Amino acid sequence: MSQKVLIVLTSHDTLGNTGKETGFYLPEVSHPVAVFDDAGLSVEYVSPKGGKAPMTGIDLNDPLNTAFLNNPEKIAQVENTLHPTEIDPSKYDAIFYAGGHGTMWDFPENSELANIAASIYERGGVVGAVCHGPAGLVNIRLANNDYLVAGKVVSSFTNEEEAAVDCSEVVPFLLETKLIERGATVEKAPNFEAKIVVSDRLVTGQNPASAKGVAQKIVEILKQQSPSLASTI
Repeated sequence: MSQKVLIVLTSHDTLGNTGKETGFYLPEVSHPVAVFDDAGLSVEYVSPKGGKAPMTGIDLNDPLNTAFLNNPEKIAQVENTLHPTEIDPSKYDAIFYAGGHGTMWDFPENSELANIAASIYERGGVVGAVCHGPAGLVNIRLANNDYLVAGKVVSSFTNEEEAAVDCSEVVPFLLETKLIERGATVEKAPNFEAKIVVSDRLVTGQNPASAKGVAQKIVEILKQQSPSLASTI
C-alpha cells in the first residue's frame, strides 16, 4: 500500500478588497506533486469548501505547470476536492498545505482541517506547508492544547516578502508575525529565495521557490517511516 499525502487547497478566490482574484498558487502544487509522483506516493486533495479550488500562478513557461494542466486526472482532482467532513485522517501519512494568498482567509479558522492535521501529526505523520500555506498551521493545537508550531522552527512567506508584493495591508494578518506569536521561531532567506526548515515532523518553506524542497523533505521523512502509517490501522 503506497503512502498517501493529503494536499490542502484554499477555497478563497478574492484578494481582500483589491478586486483581484486569488486562490492556490499552481507551482506550489505542481512542483510538490511531481516529487510525490516520482516517489510513488498517492495524492488526494481537500479544501475548506470542497469542490473546485481557485487557481492562480498559471505560468505556462514552467514545464511542471504545463504537465499538471495537461493531465486530466490532476485537473479533475483540484476541481473536485474533498470536503473536510469526508476525510478520515487515519488514511494519510502526511498533510501538505499549499500556498497562495487565498489561504490567509480560509485556512486559519477551519477547525476541521486543523483537527485532521493534528490527528495525522500525533499518529506520527508529517505536516508540511509552503509560502502562505502555513496560515493553516497557526491554530492547530495538539492533544496537550499546545500549538503545533510552539517551540518549533518554521519558515513561511515573510513580512518583507508581503511588503514586496504590496499586500501587507491587504492580508488579514502577517503570517510571519502570527507564527511568532504562536511560539514558533521563524528562519528566513532573502526575499523569494528558497528556504526549507524541518522541525521534528513539521516541514515548512518560505515561498514558491521552496515548494519542491518541502516535498522532498516530506518524502525523506516518509521513506524513513515506510511502510505506510495508514496501512497499520
